Amino acid sequence: MITRRAKRQPAVHMLASEFSESTLHEKGSGEYDPSFVITKLGAKVNRVVVSGMLERLEPRETSNGATIWQGQLRDPSGLHYFSVGDYEPESMRELVIDASKKLESGDTLMMLMVAKARFFQNDEGAIYTSIRPEEGAIIGPSRYRQWLYEACKQTLTRISNHQKAYSCEANAEAYAESGIEREWINGLLLSRSHYEMVDIEQYKFNLLRALDIIENRPIEDPPRPVVKLSTDGQDQDSDTSSSADDEDSLRETVLQLIDSLDKGEGVDFDAILSNAAARGFSRDAAEEVLDELSEEGILHEPRFGWFKRT
Repeated sequence: MITRRAKRQPAVHMLASEFSESTLHEKGSGEYDPSFVITKLGAKVNRVVVSGMLERLEPRETSNGATIWQGQLRDPSGLHYFSVGDYEPESMRELVIDASKKLESGDTLMMLMVAKARFFQNDEGAIYTSIRPEEGAIIGPSRYRQWLYEACKQTLTRISNHQKAYSCEANAEAYAESGIEREWINGLLLSRSHYEMVDIEQYKFNLLRALDIIENRPIEDPPRPVVKLSTDGQDQDSDTSSSADDEDSLRETVLQLIDSLDKGEGVDFDAILSNAAARGFSRDAAEEVLDELSEEGILHEPRFGWFKRT
């Protein structure tokens, strides 16, 4: 007897906002047929490549004694919710345990994951999306920027296809004639029949936030420390100079973030710290710089927790 194997679906680079706003699910008709989450932009998602800052990672004991790790990854558009259970590959379980220890010690962690898309609807009708990581890694800022670039590029393709779809009649032939590739047509038709209204401008705004992280300043992975023997105090002076340069760079970054994100009411505390962390700075250091800039009168708080140039 020949056993039919499920075809492995391609993984889509996707920002959190597009995935988390999805409320449409297509379940496979057969035992081996894949299921999909259909996004507002018409992507049919079975597997995703996601990345961001690890904000939470906690173990939870189930009724049968198993352990499930639940966490959150934040990218410039929002949060991805994920869970890793005892049934996942050992390498993935070891990764989340290691990440949990580092998070508890105060480290800022950026993670990259390839994951299965999950969809759940409770008895009240509320819909939730989440991801189940198949593999992952702790990454540096430069790798994170590479992921952001690819996620932005793929999102722009979906935005373009969505706009083409809404410029013509809702049928496969019209979509093909408008220049939409065949692989996108089914998802776009399903999306159009399900979602009443799609705010394209919000997706473009999220892309701008992502591109700001990519382009605002060069981000390199921290170099490996080089130990030099010195008897004249030069090493100490060099370390002090490097620290001062880092602080100046962080001050400049915080001010640039506020300038780019301020839409008139200032920028909230968490948005500044999250964006600074995505650029390779620690949240604690960014908070100290905010305090310094406020004390120097360069920034002020029009309301509690929101910062604005004076």
